Amino acid sequence: MHPSNIVLLEFHPERDELCYGKELRDGLSVALRTGSSLWVANDESVSLERLTVCAEDSTGKSSFTRDHRQYALHDFFNLPLPPHGDTSDDINEADIEGLACDGKYLWIAGSHSLRRKQPKDGDGVKKAQKRLATISADGNRYLLGRIPLVKDGDGYTLARESTHKDKLRSAALLRGDEHGNELTALLREDEHLGPFLAIPGKDNGFDIEGLAVAGKHLLLGLRGPVLRGWAVVVEVAPVDDAEPGRLRLGPVDDEGRPYRKHFVDLHGLGIRDLCVQGKDILVLAGPTMDLDGPVTLFRWRGGAEPGKDCVLAAHELERVLELPYGHGVDHPEGIALFADDRQGGAALLVVHDAASPSRQIGDSTLVADVFSLPRRGK
Repeated sequence: MHPSNIVLLEFHPERDELCYGKELRDGLSVALRTGSSLWVANDESVSLERLTVCAEDSTGKSSFTRDHRQYALHDFFNLPLPPHGDTSDDINEADIEGLACDGKYLWIAGSHSLRRKQPKDGDGVKKAQKRLATISADGNRYLLGRIPLVKDGDGYTLARESTHKDKLRSAALLRGDEHGNELTALLREDEHLGPFLAIPGKDNGFDIEGLAVAGKHLLLGLRGPVLRGWAVVVEVAPVDDAEPGRLRLGPVDDEGRPYRKHFVDLHGLGIRDLCVQGKDILVLAGPTMDLDGPVTLFRWRGGAEPGKDCVLAAHELERVLELPYGHGVDHPEGIALFADDRQGGAALLVVHDAASPSRQIGDSTLVADVFSLPRRGK
C-alpha cells in the first residue's frame, strides 16, 4: 500500500552527539503525537526529540520543521550508566522502543534486551566467531519510566517536576540497576518468558518494542519471544515507590499479580509498536529476527481496556494495512495517530529504522509516511 501523504521531519544535525554511530534521523524507533508536538527517538541514543507540527505547505504536505528540541534522559532519570562510555563517541544507549501518554505523563520504555555482536567485513573466521559469541547487556536499556508533560502553547514540553491541580508530579523510573529491573527479575521465573531473558533480542530473545496506556496500566508489546507463532503483550501497573524518583510494580488484578500476559496470533510476527485508538490497540507487527518484512498493521479490538488475560486467535484481530518496506532499509518501527485533513479521517504516521537515502533531504530533513486508516471493521 502506498502512503496517502508524507511528512517532513526537520532535525538540527549538530544534536547528534547523544546518538551513537549514526544521525538521529537515520534510525527512528518510536513516534507519539501530543497536540502540536511530535515526539520521536533514535534507538541508539539517550535522548528524546520534540518537533512541532506546522501547517500544510502549498503542495499539501504537512511538515514538522519548527522547534526541534532535544531532551537528555539523564536530566530526568538516574540511569545506571552515564551518557558516554570510555570515549565521547561511545554512547550508553537506552534503546528507546516505546512511547505513550496518559494525559499527565510521557511514558518511556527501553528494549530491556541483550545484544549480540555482529561480524564485520574483513573479519577472519576466528574473529567473526568470537564476535558472534559475544553478548552484552547495556544497563540503560532497562528503562521503564515517566516524565511529566507540561503545556507549551498548543503543544507540550517535559519537566522533571511540575504541579497539576496542586498535586506534585515528578519523573520516576522503575527500580533497578544496570543488570535489570523489577520487571526482568519477576519475568526470569515466568514459564513462558523466563528462558528468553538470556537470549539477545534479535535471536528471538526478550525484547520490548511497543508501549501503550490501558487505563491505569501499561501494555508492553514484545518483538520477541514469539512462541509457536504467538506474540506476547505484558501488562503492568507501575506505581510510586517509597524512594523518590522510583516506581514499583503494583497489582494488575484482585489476585495481586504484578503482571499479566496476553497472547496474540500475528501469523509468526513480533510486535514492533503499539498505538491506542479509542478503545482499540493498533499493533505494528514485523519480523522478530533480523529480516526486512513482512510488516502488517493489526487492530486489537478493546485492547486498550483488556480487563483480563487474553489469548487472541488470528481471526479475532482485524488486518488493517500491509505496510511497504525496503531491502536492508526503510523498516517501519514507530507509529502515531495523525490527523489527515485532506481525507477527513484518521491517519497513521509511520517512521522508519535504517532510513534510505531517498528519505533523507539535505543534512537535516527526513521523509516520514502517512497512511489513511480504513474505518473500523465489525
